[in-house]
Amino acid sequence: MTDTVIQQKYLAACAIAREAGRLIRQRFETRDEALTLRFKGPQDYLTETDAEVERLIAQRLSESFPEDAFFGEEGGGTMASEVWIVDPIDGTADFARGVPYFCVSIAFVKDGRSEIGVLYDPMQDELFAARRGHGATVNGKPLRVSTVTDIRQAVVELGWSNRVRFEDYAKVLDRLHAAGAGVRRRGSGALGIAYVAMGRQDAYCELHINAWDAAAAVLIVDEAGGWTNDFLTEACLREGNRVMACTPALRPVIEQAMQLGSE
Repeated sequence: MTDTVIQQKYLAACAIAREAGRLIRQRFETRDEALTLRFKGPQDYLTETDAEVERLIAQRLSESFPEDAFFGEEGGGTMASEVWIVDPIDGTADFARGVPYFCVSIAFVKDGRSEIGVLYDPMQDELFAARRGHGATVNGKPLRVSTVTDIRQAVVELGWSNRVRFEDYAKVLDRLHAAGAGVRRRGSGALGIAYVAMGRQDAYCELHINAWDAAAAVLIVDEAGGWTNDFLTEACLREGNRVMACTPALRPVIEQAMQLGSE
């Protein structure tokens, strides 16, 4: 695949993310305040907008790149050597409850490796974007991770998933607190990882997250000079994986905190 083709895909992904974001914002601002909440599972929210936005993104990508496969959180799809992996709204729980903290996530994956990662936060009008080997930007401005090297000065977001035992989550939380980190948790893993890329926080980690939540965001951190674990494995595409993203100097303490093993 030529650099020109990748550039075309990159520009298309940016434009499609913005279009999808405009639709999400419109639905958010006109939604019924007495919203009836629906769930796919425990603490797993579902709104009609998720499916509506995913259909829009799938249609636009199919029109532009009919040869590429597509896989979305809501409708599934096909995994192939060249595939778009999409989360139409990462942060659906906040969206459903009227909290303006969510984003569109679009990744183009070739041979198991993210080549393009785009996130769009429609409420802040922030477009995070990266091409492998070409750096990362937010609204066109270059991104770099923070210069923090001491965990006692670091802000770490620890994502929570009900797919892992609470005891394991608590163990990681306790280790981070004991190391001196300032720990927080919010509602969008994709945005949390992207915030590492721009220095709004210094690390993000979660014991389980799905491929569509983080495939774009980890590339953005990599291209902003950060470190991420080997996230997008073959198993991750089917079952999810743990994720770690941080400034390079914080890698040892983040890896240690996330180590569960047989202890």
